[in-house]
Amino acid sequence: MRFLADECCDFAIVRALRAAGHDVRAVAEEAPQSSDTRVIAEAAQEQRILITEDKDFGWLTYVAQADSAGVILVRFPATARQAACEALVALVTHHAAELAGGFTVVQPGQARITRRP
Repeated sequence: MRFLADECCDFAIVRALRAAGHDVRAVAEEAPQSSDTRVIAEAAQEQRILITEDKDFGWLTYVAQADSAGVILVRFPATARQAACEALVALVTHHAAELAGGFTVVQPGQARITRRP
């Protein structure tokens, strides 16, 4: 699958998805300090699912109704950070078809995939 990792995304997640064979571009490597609107627009234009830890993308998706190929919001506390990589790889492996166009919240032990209205 194709992803764009927002600058605030833990880079260990980027490495884990790349190691699993996914095409992952990282804002931190290419265009640090890009605005959220630019990041979500770029992901949509390239048909990449955005991976972020920034809740502002929920606002952009639902309130501002920004175009999106899909968003994965990672919500792991510091005490569970090591499990985030494994959780993301498992999510993509088992739910790839559902992620496109959806808004997914991933937390320790659960993932919630919703469709935009």
